[in-house]
Amino acid sequence: MTPLRTFLAAAAVVGLVGTGAALRSGPTAAHATPSVLTDGSIPDVAERVVDSVVNISTSHVVEAGPASFDPFFSDPFSPGFGEPGDRRAMSKGSGVIVTASGRILTNAHVVKDADDIKVTLHDGNDYDAKVLGVDPKADLAVIQLKGNLPALKPLTFGDSAALRLGDVVLAIGDPFGVGKSVTMGIVSAKGRGGMGIEEYEDFIQTDAAINPGNSGGALVNLKGELIGINTAIASKSGGYAGIGFAIPTNMARPIMDQLIKDGKVSRGYLGINIATVTPSLAKEHNLPAQHGALVAGIDPRGPASQSSLAEGDVVIALNGSEIKTSDVLKNTIAMIKPGTTIDLEVVHKNGSKGAVKAKLGEMPADNLVPARMLPKLRKQQQQRRP
Repeated sequence: MTPLRTFLAAAAVVGLVGTGAALRSGPTAAHATPSVLTDGSIPDVAERVVDSVVNISTSHVVEAGPASFDPFFSDPFSPGFGEPGDRRAMSKGSGVIVTASGRILTNAHVVKDADDIKVTLHDGNDYDAKVLGVDPKADLAVIQLKGNLPALKPLTFGDSAALRLGDVVLAIGDPFGVGKSVTMGIVSAKGRGGMGIEEYEDFIQTDAAINPGNSGGALVNLKGELIGINTAIASKSGGYAGIGFAIPTNMARPIMDQLIKDGKVSRGYLGINIATVTPSLAKEHNLPAQHGALVAGIDPRGPASQSSLAEGDVVIALNGSEIKTSDVLKNTIAMIKPGTTIDLEVVHKNGSKGAVKAKLGEMPADNLVPARMLPKLRKQQQQRRP
């Protein structure tokens, strides 16, 4: 990508742009410089992991015509610019080497629609790659390098659930196409959902500098372990504003394994429409619990309809783990294998507690359930069902 193309692309960021994501604007977080580091030194970690992150360049044919022309993303230095006929759209991103055989984990939007993928490794050479599987609902993809490869250094997966607020992290990627870069920050928040970036969200928020081009790159801890895949930013300008988001490895790894094995992701499906219960909503709608996931609708064709679950119930636990929000319930069910029987703890409309067993089906392509109750609540919080 030329410097001009990159600059124009950054200036026009709206949503996912193949080099990162922009959200609604928000305040800029302060960039923290820790005074005490308890793990490896930053230079040691950076030098150890940087060769495990790659640059990814993709291209695909775009049909010519007024509807397809976008002045912000048209590269005047690309072949065929200004000529009639189809053109090739090009974009850049990052990826993480996860196996010595050349498998790379990245964002789905980095390789979306690509018919040509080039990966630049630590030796400076470009290698062709093919897509093994894509999961757009979580914005993850796995690609495989082709040909004779140099010795590769896959990153070790860490436990993203063990992260604590304030932990120092490093973000590695190819921001603005300038080349691989390492930035440092802290874990600003965990479990960020409801951002409207992806269908399934459980983001790590960090103030490590993340910019367009970092998409698909690594977020690592001071042990040099991969704990997140950088995927989005919140920014007015499209550049670094101190709020970046990464998909945690505890979510990314099982999705990656399914993509490698099956080329797709099969998600558990209960067939309910849900909304997060808060104390204010509970008071306003006379709900039987202060926290949890409200069952606001049940698919008559779904697994939940074969259980004792009812509209108005509030789910407060799944398989013994507390459920505080609808996002947690949705993400947890989605990661359970279809055909599995789950145990739900619910508070019924009359205030009594009960246990519900349900056998999960497989998530259908169209996963919307009409909710037939609490119209004001549905308007505020209606979500896609798990």
